[in-house]
Amino acid sequence: MTQAEPIIVAKDVEKHFGSFQALRGVSLTVQPREVVVIIGPSGSGKSTFIRTLNALDPHDHGAITVDGIPLDGQRHLDEIRREVGMVFQSFNLFPHLTVLENITLAPTRVRKQSQADAEQRALELLRRVGIEEQAHKYPAQLSGGQQQRVAIARALAMDPKVMLFDEPTSALDPEMIKEVLDVMKELARSGMTMLVVTHEMGFAREVADRILFFDRGQIVEDTTPEAFYNHPQHERAQAFLSKILGH
Repeated sequence: MTQAEPIIVAKDVEKHFGSFQALRGVSLTVQPREVVVIIGPSGSGKSTFIRTLNALDPHDHGAITVDGIPLDGQRHLDEIRREVGMVFQSFNLFPHLTVLENITLAPTRVRKQSQADAEQRALELLRRVGIEEQAHKYPAQLSGGQQQRVAIARALAMDPKVMLFDEPTSALDPEMIKEVLDVMKELARSGMTMLVVTHEMGFAREVADRILFFDRGQIVEDTTPEAFYNHPQHERAQAFLSKILGH
C-alpha cells in the first residue's frame, strides 16, 4: 500500500509580529486522517502556527500547502478556507442568529446550498454533537459547552477536509470540557484530519496519533503520545511535563 499524499505540508514557516519572531522555520507534514495535538508553554507559537494554516495569520516566509493548494497570498484563500474548518477558544457565533442560522449561513452563501439542504445537514450535525433540541435558540441561551459544540457543527457544515482547534476548551467551565472533548474524540474516530492546540493532556494521550511540542516558535519534539509522556527528549518538554503532570 502506497503512502497517501500528505494533506498539509509546511516548510520553513516563519512569522513575525513587528520585531517579535513567533515562528522560526516550522516544517511539518500531516497525513489524511491523522490527529496531531500541539502543546507547549504560552507564547511558544502553537496558536500562531495553526492560524497560518488558513491564513488568519499570513506567514512571512516558507511555504504552506493544504490538499495540494498552495497558500500564497489572496489567490487561493477562499479555496483553502473551504477545505479547512476552524474552532476557536471563544465560540465566535453570531449572537443575532439562531443556532440553525449560524450553521446554515456559510453553506448557503459560500457553497450555494439550498436553504432546505443546508438546514437538513445542520440538524444532522446538531444531532451528531448532541444538541439537536437547541436548533432554534440563540447563542446567549446556551451554555459555553453547547456554544462550542455549535461552533464545531458550524465548521463541519462546510465539509472541511481538515479541522483546526485552537484551545477549544480553555474558555469553558470544567464540567463543560468533557462534553466538547467527547465530540472531538468522536470526530477523530470518524477519520477527520485534526490539528488541536490544547492543554488537555488526557485528550492528547488518548486521541493523538502524534504530539508536537512547541517552544519559542519551533517544534522541538514530534513523536507519539507514548514516547512523549514516557520519554520526552528535550529538556523544555521534560520541564513542561513535570510542571503539568507533577512528576
